[in-house]
Parts: sequence; structure tokens; C-alpha cells
Amino acid sequence: MTVSLGDIAARYGCELHGDPDTGVTHVATLSAAGPGSITFLANKSYRPQLGDTQATAVILSPDDVEDCPVAALVSPNPYAVYARVATELYPLYDPGPGIDERASIGAGCPIPASCRIAAGAVIEDGAALGERVAIGPNGVVGRGTTIGDDSRLWAGVMIYHGVRLGKRCLVHSGAVIGADGFGIAREEQGWTKVPQVGGVDIGDDVEIGANTTIDRGAIDDTVICAGVKLDNQVQIAHNVRIGAHTAMAALTGVAGSTTIGANCMIGGASIIAGHISICDHVLLAAGTGVANSIAKPGAYGGWPANAEEIGRWRKNVIRYGQLDEMARRVRKLEKQLRNMSDDS
Repeated sequence: MTVSLGDIAARYGCELHGDPDTGVTHVATLSAAGPGSITFLANKSYRPQLGDTQATAVILSPDDVEDCPVAALVSPNPYAVYARVATELYPLYDPGPGIDERASIGAGCPIPASCRIAAGAVIEDGAALGERVAIGPNGVVGRGTTIGDDSRLWAGVMIYHGVRLGKRCLVHSGAVIGADGFGIAREEQGWTKVPQVGGVDIGDDVEIGANTTIDRGAIDDTVICAGVKLDNQVQIAHNVRIGAHTAMAALTGVAGSTTIGANCMIGGASIIAGHISICDHVLLAAGTGVANSIAKPGAYGGWPANAEEIGRWRKNVIRYGQLDEMARRVRKLEKQLRNMSDDS
């Protein structure tokens, strides 16, 4: 596929410095780019590579355009424009519609002719698929579950009963949606399982990473709002609610009945306690532990105590590395004070 620079500029609101009829066919890094490739500059640490790039065109910010030796597409958000262009040049593989003869389709399952159901997939009774839904090999869609138009489940995705998945969702291999939450009641002789009778409600345009798990609600539903992006190996417990367009990096765990607001960014390996709330527009640094609610938008970090404002946390991290030297200085001062006391 070839896309002209003029078309890219028009579609994504870029200012073009170069020939609009020039075409690009693939993406590359600044250092490895060659003829026909398009690349981008969004991280200033790669700026020294700009002057030597052999790309056909570079997507970059207004601050960098003067130093670009090739055609430039200028945007205040180069990485987002690159993502759009790369999506055009590398569309998802479309195997075309059809139901493999080795798939199992339950009773009362309306499956449009535009859907693709791969070998080994199981669609249980009463499940409903929208137009152009694709279910990968050995995927399972539980009874009564609904999947919206243009959603895609890669191989081995397990969706339990009573789940609603919106339109244009992408679920990667190994993800499990709708398993029981960790509901157990303590008794003298041990633990009694608490039935998990809620479901999972997932909005449109949600992406769920490989081996991520989203538990069903204990009574009400677990809710993942539109546009949420979950990385690989994320754990979402029962009755969690995640607001629209929040992004959560790998290995994050969210305990039960916690609410996370919209447009949040959760760094990898963050641990968020249960029964708390985090407001909209919060950024958590990687490895942050959150034990109490956060009511003020902003950036936070810290572990193992509750997250604190990120500027203060960074200062404390630096001070932690200075503790040994500070201890030596304190001991020296204490010795001087003792000597002064003895002399007096």
C-alpha cells in the first residue's frame, strides 16, 4: 500500500513541508529509515538522529521542523499521527467471513454472515455476535454474552456467560473476561464461596491485553467504559469501574469495588486497593501503591505507602539514596557535640 504525503496531511491536519504527491509504503525508525519509509520524532532523546535520517518523510513537532533534512509532516502530536498512518499502512489481517466446520455453535445464536469463527471456537447457547465480529481459534464466548460490531477476539480468548462487549473492541490471546471474583466469606471451619452473580459490561473501542483478567461483579456488574486500554497481565477485580479513555500498563492490579476515573494513566505494576476511588485525570507512576482515595487530579507516585504527589515523591526517592551519607554526617555531628559537652 502507498499513501501520499498530501493525503496524510489532509486527513490528520498536518502542515506539509514537501511534495504532496510523494508516497510512503512502510514505517521505520529514524536511524534505520530508507526510501519509501515514514518515521516520527516525539521523544527528544532521539533528536540527534534527525539530521542523518534517510526517511522519505518525518512526522514531527513545530520545534523540530527546521532541522529536518527530508519532507516533514508537522503536528503538535507526532506520535498520534504516526499511529494513524501506521494503521493505514499495516491494517489488521482480515481472513474474511465464514464459520469453520470445526467450530461449535450453540442454540439460539444469531451470527451474521459477515462474522468469522475460527477452528475450535465455541459459541455457547444464546450468545449474540454483531456484524463482522471475528472469533479466533479455540476462543470461547459464553452463554448469553453479546459482542458488538467489528470486535475481534484473538486465539484462546475466554469470555464467560453474561458479558457485554461493545463495538470495535480488541481482545488479545489468553484474556479471561467474566471469571468469578475473589468472593469468599470466613467461617470457623474455613472459607465459603460467595456466588458472583453480576456480569461484565465493556464499552466500545476497548482494547484488552494478553492474559489480562476482568472478573465479573459480585452482584452488580464490573464496568469498563468506552476507549479504555488495558495492557497485558492486568488484573481487574469484581465490581471495579474504570472511566472512559483510561490507560493501564502491564502487571497492574485493581482490587474489588474500586472506581477509577476517566482519562487516567496508570503506570505498570501499580497496586490499587479495594473500595476506594480515584478521580479523573490522575497519573500514577510505575510501581505506585494506592491505599486511599485520590480526589485531586495530578501525578502521584510512591510505594509501599499511599501514593503522594509525584514531585514530593521524586524528591524523597533522591533523599533515600542519600540516607547513608546523611547518617554519617549526623554521627559526626553527634560526636562533635559530645566532645564539646566533655570540654565544658
